[in-house]
Amino acid sequence: MRTGDYKQSYGELVALIDSPPVWLWSAVLLLALIAAPHLLNSYALSFLMIILITVTGALGLNILTGYTGLISLGHVGFLVTGAYAYAVLVSKYHMPPLVGFLGAGVVPALASLIVGAPSLRLKGLYLAITTLAFSFIINTVILEMRWLTNGARGIQVQRPEILSISFDGDAAFTYLCLGIAGLTLFATLNIRRSRVGRAFVAIRDNDTAARVMGINLHAYKLFAFVTSAFITGIAGALYGIYLSFVSVEGFPFLLSIEALAILIVGGLGSALGAVLGTVLIVLLPEATRLVFSLFSAQMDATFTTGAQELKSMLYGLVIILFLRFQPRGLVGAWHDIKRTWVHWPLRY
Repeated sequence: MRTGDYKQSYGELVALIDSPPVWLWSAVLLLALIAAPHLLNSYALSFLMIILITVTGALGLNILTGYTGLISLGHVGFLVTGAYAYAVLVSKYHMPPLVGFLGAGVVPALASLIVGAPSLRLKGLYLAITTLAFSFIINTVILEMRWLTNGARGIQVQRPEILSISFDGDAAFTYLCLGIAGLTLFATLNIRRSRVGRAFVAIRDNDTAARVMGINLHAYKLFAFVTSAFITGIAGALYGIYLSFVSVEGFPFLLSIEALAILIVGGLGSALGAVLGTVLIVLLPEATRLVFSLFSAQMDATFTTGAQELKSMLYGLVIILFLRFQPRGLVGAWHDIKRTWVHWPLRY
């Protein structure tokens, strides 16, 4: 007797969603997100905006690290490049916001071509160090190009108005972040089930076998790098608009560690994992602060004054715990729960 979830055709194997309950819960989640800006207070709404912006950036990094297996420690460089591209085009040269968003994706993509073309022949630690060096170089370039970027003084950024729709309020801007995050999720899911996505996964699993099958390793790695940088740049533009001010100090190196923590906690190579990991990592410092504030007001003050240092500690601790006890991340844990639910009381 056959049990479990079997795919009987190629169409079923590459279907975007093949389960009616998943469609139902996706619709419920979408309706909840649409209603949330009118139900949440401004403090909770700020977390929702950060989650949606971070989901966009994490999905971009997931194409490079999760799908293709290339580790980048310097993706914050593409984030700040996208934010500055948008700020310069819209705030300094008064271009339409849609042109600003296009520039926020194209400029980091061009930067990734310059960085990726020579460095993608490297692997593992060497590639990670190269991308890390890029993030420091781009900060120096931004600070030195004062005629364009205002140097250390940064650039003020206003909330956009697109097609006569103003996104000035928090609720309206949340809908803009939700729309871009939704489009990014849809795009990355389709990339994963396309021929290009399968080539990415083949390179990640065994690049020697992928080369034998005729996959051009350098071309596909470069395409993954450019696509990842384009999406990350869009997330950078959204983050700059959320901050209302773009400066190098607003994009610390900790954001790169946070992005890697999201992929590890959520589950490498999974778009759902990037979303789940984002929710956990963004809310973890606040949840920890609330728990400790129940015991002592002094600990609450410590979390407020040393937020960055405590965030680094929490991210490091979570990464270690997941790598030790659940290396497949939250998505792996969810699959284990579903398998246990379907097969119980049998083991398999």
